[in-house]
Amino acid sequence: MTEDFHKPTLFSGNKFEAFQGGEDPAAISRVAHETAQALLTRVRTNPDPDTVERLVAYTDENGIDAVAELWSRATARSLPGALWRIYLIRLLIRQDPEGTAYLYQRGTDVVRTIDPVVAGAAVPTGPAEIITLADEILRGVFTGDFAVALDRAAAYCRVTATGCTSVADDHEATEPHRSSELTTRALRFSTTAAEFGACARLWRTDSLE
Repeated sequence: MTEDFHKPTLFSGNKFEAFQGGEDPAAISRVAHETAQALLTRVRTNPDPDTVERLVAYTDENGIDAVAELWSRATARSLPGALWRIYLIRLLIRQDPEGTAYLYQRGTDVVRTIDPVVAGAAVPTGPAEIITLADEILRGVFTGDFAVALDRAAAYCRVTATGCTSVADDHEATEPHRSSELTTRALRFSTTAAEFGACARLWRTDSLE
């Protein structure tokens, strides 16, 4: 990615909510598409376990900056856009495993869809289980069915969005500011889920570029 690695960068929840991810198609970089395609093709053709694990843990050592520099300006429904969002989701989970596990578990408790099954987190879902889920999804990008990895990421986002909405309802009367923050976060997770779902459909028709 780059020889000059940056220190890990922390992303707060409100940064995630404000993240736009290069929605303007004019901002797409040819380098983003070429590097995403080259990386995925190379690793999936020869999925060496050590290489895969280094890619899964890349942002733990080097931060998100290099990944963001390459892929964050790509459109959401593109290969680099999908990869960027999966790395970002994993980073957010690892920065606050307790909080994300709580929201995800709340979503699991109230959702009426099969999304918890699709996401595949161990139940009950605590901090260790949510970290494992994040790693499994990213690992699946390189070693499994890419569309399935995207479907799991989408399901995780939908369950978490439901959890955010449920907790927001709890705080509406007593902590309206907190409730508003959670509602905004739920919307962002829902949007990201739709983006992952669209990318999965494109991948299955060999149209994700």
